[in-house]
Amino acid sequence: MPTTPIEPLVLDLVEWVADAPRPYEEVIEAWRTSCPRLTVWEDAVDGGLVACGRGEGGHLYVVATPRGRALLASRRRAAAAQAAAGR
Repeated sequence: MPTTPIEPLVLDLVEWVADAPRPYEEVIEAWRTSCPRLTVWEDAVDGGLVACGRGEGGHLYVVATPRGRALLASRRRAAAAQAAAGR
């Protein structure tokens, strides 16, 4: 699958929220943009890679979905295989 210029940024977002659920406000402040060519947040949500959910106290959090975690895992395996082949 060819990568688009924005794909590495989407993966960065997914990895960031996969480490720990992040408050929605923090995610939007860091990743939302008004640039029509830089749609990292929208692409991650539309692709089912991240989702919003309620945490303690009813606060809204962003988490990596199972699909997002699977994508990260497959990318890591591919990178490890490529590194091993290059030795």
